[in-house]
Amino acid sequence: MLIIEGRVAADVNSLASILTATAARPMPRASDETRPEILQAAYKLFRRRGFFRVGMDEIADAAGVTKRTLYYHFDSKDALLTAVLASQHERIFADFQNYGIEFSGGADVLIDKLFEGLVKWSSKPRWAGSGFTRLAIELADLSGHPARVIARQHKALMERHLEMLLAEAKVPSPKERARELFLLIEGAMVMILIHGDQSYCSAAADAAKRLMVAEVEFPQHDTGPTHA
Repeated sequence: MLIIEGRVAADVNSLASILTATAARPMPRASDETRPEILQAAYKLFRRRGFFRVGMDEIADAAGVTKRTLYYHFDSKDALLTAVLASQHERIFADFQNYGIEFSGGADVLIDKLFEGLVKWSSKPRWAGSGFTRLAIELADLSGHPARVIARQHKALMERHLEMLLAEAKVPSPKERARELFLLIEGAMVMILIHGDQSYCSAAADAAKRLMVAEVEFPQHDTGPTHA
């Protein structure tokens, strides 16, 4: 467990350096509420229409600020996107960590809770899947973009936290099972987005439960007598 927690701490520290870089410059007290309003407006637009189809003029209008004020807080659209993802990461990861507090029981309880949450989330109007995944795909040709770095770190931290929860539930090989479970969650999100069919959640949950208890057995093939 200490090894897992150490990896999580390393990921958090790595992400913290990015979050610090996105911090706003010192600003007057009267503008303390402006930055969160800009972040929220930008988040809604980026999530709905993507990064490249949204301009700074549109974000300023949605936030109810002048373009000059927008650039006072964020010197580019890239910096704004990075700050948006950093803010969303902090909120989502904090919520996800509560799974370690709220659920009690074995892996099946955790799996049910995860996929029930996905059903509820994907039922929301205009649901469009994971914003981190969508933006990572949109910026696929910009591997060093700070927003992609945050998306990568966010997904890694979520997977590490799953590993910790599975280890606490006494699941054998929690690192391997966490990766498989994370793939099932991500895959279910994509298939729901494509087909609009939430039954992928129950299928993924059933598969995940089988993985938690499965022992990999390699069939023994009779190769026949060995001839000298």
